[in-house]
Amino acid sequence: MSSRRRRRKSEAQSDDSWLLPYSDMLTLLVALFIVLFAMGEIDAQKYEQLSKVFKSEFSGGGSIILEQSPAEDPSETAIDEDRSKEDNEANEEDLSEGMREVENLKKLQASINGYIETNELTDALSTELSNEGLMVTILNDVTFDMGSAEVNEGGREIITEISRLLNTDPPHHIEISGHADDRPIHNEEFPSNWELSVIRAVNFMGLILENGGHDPARFSAKGFGEYHPIMPNTSEENREKNRRVEVLILPNYEIDVEETKQIHGNGV
Repeated sequence: MSSRRRRRKSEAQSDDSWLLPYSDMLTLLVALFIVLFAMGEIDAQKYEQLSKVFKSEFSGGGSIILEQSPAEDPSETAIDEDRSKEDNEANEEDLSEGMREVENLKKLQASINGYIETNELTDALSTELSNEGLMVTILNDVTFDMGSAEVNEGGREIITEISRLLNTDPPHHIEISGHADDRPIHNEEFPSNWELSVIRAVNFMGLILENGGHDPARFSAKGFGEYHPIMPNTSEENREKNRRVEVLILPNYEIDVEETKQIHGNGV
């Protein structure tokens, strides 16, 4: 019985003898694959990783996984950098153009405000610069008689001066809109405030074109009736402010008035 046991034990030991060369072969294969992997693209970081792997494998230490980042195509990288540079330059150019446009509109606003103050028209005319453009508001009571769409004499003088100031270089597109209060109008000429506000805007625009030598293709007129009030129609004073003509001078470039304020550190 003891002889059989010794024979079985000896056979078991001989059966396990293949594990050692097999392990060595796997180690060599791993090292080979690592070398082939690293030959594709070697840099300082990969060389250091490769060195650690060899030390680990041949000293019996734990395995280290060598991670490979995707190889970058130098030509694609250069193209991406060029595109990014072009985009940045385009954005800077647009921003620069927008800032110059804000400055041009501010100068025009200052000229119009100077006219308003010189002629003591602060109660009838006002200006406001926003991202939509430069808005000039003229109350109807100084340009039109009640219920009429014909510009009165005082209004003609105002329009003549505004027309002169609107001659800018480069020129701008101009939108003229008419507005009314909430009191209904119904007569033979105007069945509603819509018609009245539209005709007032058209007549206002016609006088600007007549006195300034402007390109009509850059002008448009529209009427909103009583539907775009700037004040609640709860008092005569508020209704007077709602009866108005607005002249919107559109910017030639996209502008950001607040951003220009922050960069230049001044107000508009």
